Amino acid sequence: MEGYIHSVQSLSTVDGPGVRCVVFMSGCPLRCVYCHNPDTWELKKDKAYTPFELFEKVKRFREYFGEKGGVTVSGGEPLMQGRFVSEFFTLCRENGIGTCLDTAGSIINDDVKELLKHTDICLLDIKFADEESYKKFTGGSFYQTMCFLELLKENSVPVITRHVIVPGINNNEAYIKEIKKITESFPNIIGSDLLPFRKLCASKYESMKIAFPLAGTPEEDDGEIKRLYEILKS
Repeated sequence: MEGYIHSVQSLSTVDGPGVRCVVFMSGCPLRCVYCHNPDTWELKKDKAYTPFELFEKVKRFREYFGEKGGVTVSGGEPLMQGRFVSEFFTLCRENGIGTCLDTAGSIINDDVKELLKHTDICLLDIKFADEESYKKFTGGSFYQTMCFLELLKENSVPVITRHVIVPGINNNEAYIKEIKKITESFPNIIGSDLLPFRKLCASKYESMKIAFPLAGTPEEDDGEIKRLYEILKS
């Protein structure tokens, strides 16, 4: 079998614990208004790898991972190619490389359920905390993400939730308090990241000749992120 890979980042310290090699998969069913990777939306557009070919590519960086690091598969939405990622993660684990899944939890099927058996940790992007906002700003479903979080709990997969904070959309106490309720309800959630909205992706939209929905929205202030963290941790 083959998987479609947009790109591979050799070393990262912001995509899971420790130092990690990050694989960006092609294809995503969502259209988030703040998406940083519109160039990953289409499936079967980029280079094809077998699970073994991808493993051979990333294992070269193994000496840098240390005890906490490993491989993170992101996207796009890696769950669109769940069977491929599952086989790739199996190879990684068999060779002592930790596995991290970076996902919005937007797909649940048998391939995804099998994938979670080979996942050491999950970065779960909980974009909004109610169905209406989730649908409006991503085209997806909050309920679906919560079902995926339940599946992670059933499989005892540790979770770090992630939340992009956007001025005028979700940078408010009400949203943070809803996120706090979620984290307190799931014992497998071990942390939460509040990520400030940035517009570094604007050039991608321009080169693709598509409109960036939040082009006129200011970037989030680091001081506001600090304030919201205090609410989350209170």
